[in-house]
Amino acid sequence: DVINNTTHLYEKTLQCSKSGVPTFFPYETQNINSGVIDVQLVLYGRNDHETCATGKAAEEVATTDCSLADAQFIVRTRCNGKTECELNHSIFATDPCPNIFKYLKTTYTCIPRLVVCEQSFAHLECDENQVISVIGADFGRRDGTTCSFRRLSSKLENTQCISPTNKVAEKCNGKNSCSIRAASSVFGDPCLETYKYLEVAYTCQGKWVL
Repeated sequence: DVINNTTHLYEKTLQCSKSGVPTFFPYETQNINSGVIDVQLVLYGRNDHETCATGKAAEEVATTDCSLADAQFIVRTRCNGKTECELNHSIFATDPCPNIFKYLKTTYTCIPRLVVCEQSFAHLECDENQVISVIGADFGRRDGTTCSFRRLSSKLENTQCISPTNKVAEKCNGKNSCSIRAASSVFGDPCLETYKYLEVAYTCQGKWVL
């Protein structure tokens, strides 16, 4: 299920991962972990007198129609597709209302992430009358434990091998179900001599026929 979160804090870490990377048992090639961030709404500024107002002078919270126009784009670019993302005022280069004490309000969802070991197939599927919408996909390796069963340690050492790909979206978006192989022949090889895996975050959306 998609998890919904809202934060009203000035500085905040958006987080979806609660239990670390998934554990793979013998011969298990596909798993779903706690998800990745998909930012829905962002406000950087002030739209009420009460939030983050404790100890502030009246003139510092007087404005209630202050918001940075491209705040949502900035936060989405920084956080979407990640399991954790740190936010604070320094990511915004523009001050939408000088001399006003501002806050960052973010609403986001945690979208379940499918993890598939190399040479196995990722199976994406939705309920009847729903279609796949891929949020993001990566083929590579970002840790030493995922898809590590019976693998040489030398094949797991490179954990900086992240290669975002649009190929899953191109093949699966708009379909009710879809399978794609987690292989270098499909995605290219971002790190030679490393055993890789495919990570896919997707949602199921209603299919309307008019």
